[in-house]
Amino acid sequence: MQEWTWEYEGYDPAAERLRESLCTLGNGYFATRGAVPESRAGLIHYPGTYAAGVYNRLESTVAGRRVVNEDLVNLPNWLLLRFRLRSADGSAGPWFSPDRRQLLGHRHALDLRRATLTRTFRYRDDAAGMLSVKQIRLVHMADPHLAALRTVFTVEEWSGEIEVESALDGDVTNSNVHRYRSLNWHHLAHVQTGAAGTDTAWLRCRTSTSDIGIGMAARTVVTGQPPTSSELRPSRHRAVHRLVIPIAPGRPVVVDKTAALHTSRDRAISDPLGAAVDRVTAAPAFPALLDSHTAAWARLWRRAGVQVPGEAGRALRLHLFHVLQTLSPHTAELDVGVPARGLHGEAYRGHVFWDELFVLPYLNLHFPEVSRALLDYRHRRLPQACRAAGEAGRSGAMYPWQSGSDGREETQQLHLNPRSGRWLPDNSRLQHHVGSAIAYNVWQYCEATGDTEYLHTKGAEMLLQIARFWADTAESAPEPGRYRIRGVVGPDEYHDSYPDAGRPGLDDNAYTNVTAAWVLSRALDLVRRLPAWRRQELFERIGLDGGELPKWEDVSRRLRVPFHQGVISQFDGYGDLAELDWDAYRARYDSIRRLDRILEAEGDTVNRYQASKQADVLMLGYLFSPAELQQLFRRLGYDVDDEMWRRTVDYYLQRTSHGSTLSGLVHGWVLARARRAEAWRYCQEALEEDVADLQGGTTGEGIHLGAMAGTLDLVQRGLTGLETREDALWLDPVPLPALSEYGFSLRYRGHWGVSARLRSGQLRISVPESEESPIRVVLSDRAVTVAPGETCTLLLPSG
Repeated sequence: MQEWTWEYEGYDPAAERLRESLCTLGNGYFATRGAVPESRAGLIHYPGTYAAGVYNRLESTVAGRRVVNEDLVNLPNWLLLRFRLRSADGSAGPWFSPDRRQLLGHRHALDLRRATLTRTFRYRDDAAGMLSVKQIRLVHMADPHLAALRTVFTVEEWSGEIEVESALDGDVTNSNVHRYRSLNWHHLAHVQTGAAGTDTAWLRCRTSTSDIGIGMAARTVVTGQPPTSSELRPSRHRAVHRLVIPIAPGRPVVVDKTAALHTSRDRAISDPLGAAVDRVTAAPAFPALLDSHTAAWARLWRRAGVQVPGEAGRALRLHLFHVLQTLSPHTAELDVGVPARGLHGEAYRGHVFWDELFVLPYLNLHFPEVSRALLDYRHRRLPQACRAAGEAGRSGAMYPWQSGSDGREETQQLHLNPRSGRWLPDNSRLQHHVGSAIAYNVWQYCEATGDTEYLHTKGAEMLLQIARFWADTAESAPEPGRYRIRGVVGPDEYHDSYPDAGRPGLDDNAYTNVTAAWVLSRALDLVRRLPAWRRQELFERIGLDGGELPKWEDVSRRLRVPFHQGVISQFDGYGDLAELDWDAYRARYDSIRRLDRILEAEGDTVNRYQASKQADVLMLGYLFSPAELQQLFRRLGYDVDDEMWRRTVDYYLQRTSHGSTLSGLVHGWVLARARRAEAWRYCQEALEEDVADLQGGTTGEGIHLGAMAGTLDLVQRGLTGLETREDALWLDPVPLPALSEYGFSLRYRGHWGVSARLRSGQLRISVPESEESPIRVVLSDRAVTVAPGETCTLLLPSG
């Protein structure tokens, strides 16, 4: 079971925030951080609970400027349960706190298979005696509105009473991220509490501006020894259930707390509070909840399991666990996107960036219904994207770099450099390549699933409007016959303007231009493939004039890509920037991952140097196979052969600080094909990013969902060369010496549970029995057809 369990021995206050993020439990509807139940938010602990899509907008004053930010809201704390011992004479000791007690053993065990968090510890109470405590919690995967906590108290060599307070706490704020401390953080209003029956407390409130109603109810019961007193005590912000229970050696006290959460965004309810009270009243006892919860997770593991030996497999299993807790089948019922930090913390304010680019390729082949729902989130916000493009003087759709509730641009206007204490302009909203990521996801989803209906309707609307934006954004370049795209920011993010420039943005970012050309060519392909009646209907619906298409064709073939020193330039002028003395900075600082903050604090700017935060040009090698990438450049009129690509990889590898968790992932992916021997170092870094908190304290603010899902896709597609195109599975495995054996199952078209396993230079494909058509599998040197119920073992070419 070690491969399915993450254990933390001892109590370490300095590590609590990190452990709380990594021990978060969730079900795609809501999640609760792995804080100890007796804690409230402070410098050490942060017991946050977040429901997918529950945002609130607040105004703050920062650096003398009025700013408005929308945040994923920290909801009332259902987990709160504290206790203290009462001796035989009735005197009560202090409430237990791990920060005030010398613990005799303290252990957290996160069971990935069952999705439970178990905590055990012992301590000696000076007035009473020795107490052992075991707590197990879950956030229910079968019923997404339920969560539960079981606490078992056992005493040694003395008798008395134990006093327990089980509470719903509405006095919470958004204070997980220290650098946001200058912002308004009070999102909940109109808190009311009450009681229902003899064992249930309730709390209701609303978000202050988005006016989302929240209903929460908690049933607390004692099994075994009945309490001598049980009292429900509603107050202004907290609903408390106080119990006093006899305790003696050999007679453990078991306290079960079951909580229910509903919001006014839910379907098929009358009101959130009524739904929460009904839900918790009807909920079965803890053992039955645990059984149904475990069974639901068993079904998920069957659909999405990955088999990789050793520590790599253990880390991948943890990553998959957290992906499924954020984006489960329950997510398919919601109007939500992919939050960059999961439902695990408040960094990035719970916003949706481009991380679905790293998440959907994995989900497409396991939970396509979830992928489709995440694309629907973008489609519902297509009108807002078109409005944004219009306001910028362009046609088509300009999706925001950061999205939240309604699809407007949520990117902050200022960001804080913690090193200098200065608030600086934030120009990351110029990352318009997010639109290309959405188009890429639409295409990949439809290729993987064969969902032609989606491609011809919602997918086509998004793809064509994004293509329209790029065609209108492109302008004639000084270079004859070329187009250029100006004033953007690429994935690198460090570079947001030219040195000493009066305006933000860069010209001809290679990643932006190449992906824009890809979008345009895919949109043209789709237009040609559409039935005539559907094409006419679509053009009428989005107001597209067929006369626009010749320019699409022209731009898709003539967008400019800059080069210097025989490599692809990250953007026009990149090669003219100064070289950084990397050795000097590595010698002066423990970590230079956030080189931008270091230089700004020194009064300098990273805009002056050939220094990148993360993969930018090399992202092209992440999205496209070598053959497809060469074809893209050839369409644009450039000859980028394997040798030039290898030079480009080497060039940027020496000039990247890896200030993003996505950087190691992308470099590992690209190097697996360009320079295999060095790939594993970066793959391993990607696996350890959150577990070891390599970014220096950021994981405590929420896990990095894109990086976690990306490592799964690294095995599923990166190492196998798996592509879903032309109604076939295309495979071109590149086994790494450190990861030469692995396997996974996937859902392809109508086939559930297609199994792929690589071992000893052989690739085995198994297709389960069904009434579906055979699967065509294409390798570099042959093609085979595998019928349902058959297994095919293929000897891979050596080298």
